[in-house]
Amino acid sequence: MSDKTARSSSPPAPSSIDPHLESFISGLRVAGYARDTILDKQRVAMSFVAWLGDKRMSLAAADETNATAFLGRTGKRSQSRRANERAAVRGYLRHLRGMPGPTSRRPKNGPSPAAMARRYADYLRSERGLTERSIEIYMPYVEAFLNSQGATNGKFRPRSLDAQIVRDYLLNRTRDRSSAYAKLVATSLRSLLRFLFLREETSLDLSLAVPTVRRWSRAPVHAFLAPEAIEQVLEVPDRATPSGRRDYAILILLARLGLRAGEVVTLELDDIRWRSGEIVVRGKGRHVDRLPLVSDVGEALAGYLQDGRGPTSSRRIFLRKIAPHIGLTGPSAVGCVVREALARAGVTRPRGYAAHIFRHSLATRMINHGASLPEIAEVLRHRSPVTTEIYAKVDFETLRGVAQPWPGVDAGADR
Repeated sequence: MSDKTARSSSPPAPSSIDPHLESFISGLRVAGYARDTILDKQRVAMSFVAWLGDKRMSLAAADETNATAFLGRTGKRSQSRRANERAAVRGYLRHLRGMPGPTSRRPKNGPSPAAMARRYADYLRSERGLTERSIEIYMPYVEAFLNSQGATNGKFRPRSLDAQIVRDYLLNRTRDRSSAYAKLVATSLRSLLRFLFLREETSLDLSLAVPTVRRWSRAPVHAFLAPEAIEQVLEVPDRATPSGRRDYAILILLARLGLRAGEVVTLELDDIRWRSGEIVVRGKGRHVDRLPLVSDVGEALAGYLQDGRGPTSSRRIFLRKIAPHIGLTGPSAVGCVVREALARAGVTRPRGYAAHIFRHSLATRMINHGASLPEIAEVLRHRSPVTTEIYAKVDFETLRGVAQPWPGVDAGADR
């Protein structure tokens, strides 16, 4: 029997191998996956369960370590096939974590890095009150640290940590990186270590071992795009297609209202107040603001919602282009839209900037039109005047262009 024939044959019923598979498959259907994709993911998940059985491993204790071993098994498979298997197995593990029963038991010999990451995320949610957007930002840095400490045996043992391990990790992770990146890593690591101490997973508060990252107050002026470049980027999306209408709506929210990438991600259908002409924005620190729904932004949103978003149970406004048709995974998804549009428009992207370049450009344009710093702070929803002060800085070349000659000195003379 050929491989193609084997893959097209009907697999056994999911419940005959694992009772959780039926709900996993149902979830894939609800998420909008194609039939062939669902069958493929089902086969991979069933193979994973069977592999665990052959290895005398319990599905209840399965984690990323087991998944890595399964994906690394011998057998000739294309790169795309391996990627599909990886996505299927990890999706099935995520599904199992959400199921009640023995899968939530803590392993006797210590939690896996993934299990500890879930406990930490729940702590941020329930006790620290962080928004999902903030959790999405910090978790990749936390997961990277946990995985680095559990890489040898697949288990995370907090009591093996010490100050030297923490400092060495931070230095290696942030070498040749920007101060902003280093500060984000340090903040994430400090918070995780504080959590471990509060939960008595460590005997010492190792958060004190994380050094602070210096950021100079005399920071350089933010990069920005000229108004012509902004309009050039807005012309890129093909608004005759659903994906183009989505990308255009995202870009115009950034350009006209100066929204942050995470604020675009968390927008929901109820946040658009069509009758009052307002849009509700959930910003940093759980602050909720109302911004005017200007005409071109409203038209872009209406065009996407009416003919582009498609049927879904999600309340998020902006959805993934491919299944599962759920809300965007995080701010990085908006950054991808921006980077692609800038590249296609032939606009050079300043290093380190993506979606935030529109926010800085809006503020710079306001300054050029005579807006005051309090007015800019109101539009950008800054909570501290210090945040807005960066826009008051000018470089010497700009200052030279508007400076008047000193009385009695030839303006054309070289000085």
